[in-house]
Amino acid sequence: MSTGNASSGGTPIRVLLADDERLVRSGFRLLLDVEDDVEVVGEATTGAEAVEQVRATRPDVVLMDIRMPKLDGIQATSEIARTVGLHQVRVLILTTYETDAYVFEALQAGASGFLLKDAGPAELLHAIRVVAAGEALLAPRITRRLIAQFTAARTVTKASEDRLAVLTQREREVLALVGQGLSNDEIGAELFLSPATARTHVSHAMGKLGARDRAQLVVIAFQTGLVSPLTGEAHPRVPPERRHFPRP
Repeated sequence: MSTGNASSGGTPIRVLLADDERLVRSGFRLLLDVEDDVEVVGEATTGAEAVEQVRATRPDVVLMDIRMPKLDGIQATSEIARTVGLHQVRVLILTTYETDAYVFEALQAGASGFLLKDAGPAELLHAIRVVAAGEALLAPRITRRLIAQFTAARTVTKASEDRLAVLTQREREVLALVGQGLSNDEIGAELFLSPATARTHVSHAMGKLGARDRAQLVVIAFQTGLVSPLTGEAHPRVPPERRHFPRP
């Protein structure tokens, strides 16, 4: 039934479900069990159990709820990200939008993205496949609003300037657009580049800034003040003629 492609070798994407609500886990399992390229390898009801299950089953992707007993999803994500041998495990945070105000912290902790719990089947499957491929998934409906909550008060410091000094002007422009949640195709269209060239600039920025994936680039874009969280405009360090942002 699946139209996805787990890997070049055809190995199914191994998924761990971490949520303290039984109905949520059951719903996800029912959806994923019918996909040829996805295999549910375990379930966890607490953050601590999620970490234990990750160590035991070595999944490719963890669907992680933020609010769980004993150890919350952010703490569990941080534990997974800093554990030797688990750096290839990708965590996809689940949020209910209005109540989960910790998504930015989750990205800082090492999550590869976040998704609304009410996402449709196709959106969820797409997210799992994207994250398993090493990319980041940032739900467009909530990216700007949630990140704004945590970055509105940030000021640009010399440390921020120094951190971005390793980037070329073009790489800064690309980083600003990544911070707005644009894909490589969209970045290419905004900057009149081919998608392949845009992808190359993203890769160079990741390497220079020590970012593991696209999600961490988003965090850096806001932390350094390169992008204004409330207005969606580039910081003045990006020349006016070079500021490109998604149209409403």
